[in-house]
Amino acid sequence: MPQQARHRGFTLIELMCVLCIIGMLALFAYPSYQSHIRKARRTEARAALMQAMQQQERHFTQHNRYHAYSDASTAGMFRWFSGDTEAGSSYRLSASGCSGGTLQECIMLSATPAGGFIDRQCGALTLNSRGEQTISGLSVAAAPEACR
Repeated sequence: MPQQARHRGFTLIELMCVLCIIGMLALFAYPSYQSHIRKARRTEARAALMQAMQQQERHFTQHNRYHAYSDASTAGMFRWFSGDTEAGSSYRLSASGCSGGTLQECIMLSATPAGGFIDRQCGALTLNSRGEQTISGLSVAAAPEACR
């Protein structure tokens, strides 16, 4: 009696089905993952703005004026990036006087996407010493829901 050959492994059809299922899962999971990353980076920027504003308020109580800065500043008094390190940051921070005001009266902090991070939906976040926040020039109430 002839012995039947025993086949081991998977057929091409089985492998193609598995690849199709993995592809469909990735199709739905990847956009959700990207959305989560954008939200996390926006939260990082908001936290950095709040921390920078606290530093500015301390500086104001000691020197009776706010301090303007940007990533081009040579003085290292304030951090101009949003993350723990410059390389790992998604936003660049800057501080300038509010429009129509001086540094003795008001300061506006801005967090602008940088370092390869692009946020087309929300763009730049701002906070001033009067407590007013904007998202790409819009008030927080008028900004898209995803940006709040």
